[in-house]
Amino acid sequence: MKPVYLVDGKRTPHAKSGGELKEIAAPYLGHYLIRHLVDKFALPSDQVDEVIIGNTGAPAKYPNVGRVIALEAGLHKKTSGYTVHRNCASGMEALAQAYMKIGSGRNDLIFAGGVENMTQMPLMFNKHMTEFFMDLMKAKSPVEKMRIFSQFRPHFLAPVIAIEQGLTDPFCGRNMGQTAETLAREFGISRLEQDEFANASHHKTAAATKEGKFRDEILPITAGEKLDKMVADDIGFRANSTVEGLGKLKPYFEKETGTVTVGNACPITDGGSMWLLASEEAVKKYNLDPIARMVDYHFHGLEPERMGLGPVMATHGLLKRTNMKLSDIDLFEINEAFAAQVLGCIKVMKDKTLSSKWGINETMGEVPLENLNVNGGGIALGHPVGSTGSRLVVTLAHELKRRHKKYGLATLCIGGGQGGAVIIENLKM
Repeated sequence: MKPVYLVDGKRTPHAKSGGELKEIAAPYLGHYLIRHLVDKFALPSDQVDEVIIGNTGAPAKYPNVGRVIALEAGLHKKTSGYTVHRNCASGMEALAQAYMKIGSGRNDLIFAGGVENMTQMPLMFNKHMTEFFMDLMKAKSPVEKMRIFSQFRPHFLAPVIAIEQGLTDPFCGRNMGQTAETLAREFGISRLEQDEFANASHHKTAAATKEGKFRDEILPITAGEKLDKMVADDIGFRANSTVEGLGKLKPYFEKETGTVTVGNACPITDGGSMWLLASEEAVKKYNLDPIARMVDYHFHGLEPERMGLGPVMATHGLLKRTNMKLSDIDLFEINEAFAAQVLGCIKVMKDKTLSSKWGINETMGEVPLENLNVNGGGIALGHPVGSTGSRLVVTLAHELKRRHKKYGLATLCIGGGQGGAVIIENLKM
């Protein structure tokens, strides 16, 4: 494989579902990021080989978000674009495919990232209402139409909530929050531990925002129904969070005995992220100055009901692939889908007895909390599903640069029972 460079990565601010970004359709959470990077590096619009975008919501109006983004960004019509879907790791899958195409010598310049407007995921008609409409359309006479109308019942209006269906695993029948409850029980992770972890995430994000640490990675976006509002910071983290306050929230997924709440889980969020990746030849040709190098990636599967342990499996596979150790990593980004899930991963990584249950017959090592999600994570920043896999790498690369550290690991669990991981090397030492 040839070296693959991460030239620069940007993201939108994140906003809770129904908030400031609710009016912005998925493609427009990505196209302006590409336009910015094209202009910043004075790239000819007809020299970009491909645009690869992670997205899970697949808006009916934009069935191939990747191609729409490529054209809306003003790239040449010959630049191909496509969309990938690997649930929570869709953005990371986009990076992985770009890595393979550039590393194998097929391409030189690729934009890869992810977008998700979770607010705009639809409410759908149920089977009864759908059949009612179909029968009504087939009816040819007023008498037939009246007969169909007479069969209408109020329960036909009960909606099917797309996002709720999407967050429930069809194989094990459990939603993502319930899988976190499983890990909390099996590894003895208390409600207090989860709330303390969540509280720390909120305060780290609040501090990072106040200190301007996200300025290099966030590109402000014009929002609002009339495009009359500029959004420059993440919206949704709880700057005044307390462990006591989080402790008052009721369990959300298992009402009677659960420990996972809306306070120690990631919120539903809108946002996008984007990377410009380049070959060594492109770096020289266009006089680019990469921020990092993508070392390698790995995806791994496990049982869906314990999908939260995906980062353990993916990280183990990636370390083997790169002949590295956990102790070689300077900074970690583990997506905070749920506090219980991240804490479970940390426990398994440092305990051979636990990890051996998943075929890892060694102690992987310790993830130092002071080097983990140093500016907060998904609990505070949110988890726009199609984007998070690439957003983690954006945040990681900028923080490695800021701290002059060498290696970073970004990893996340994936609904359906998978994990994804990427290692990058900072080039701004």
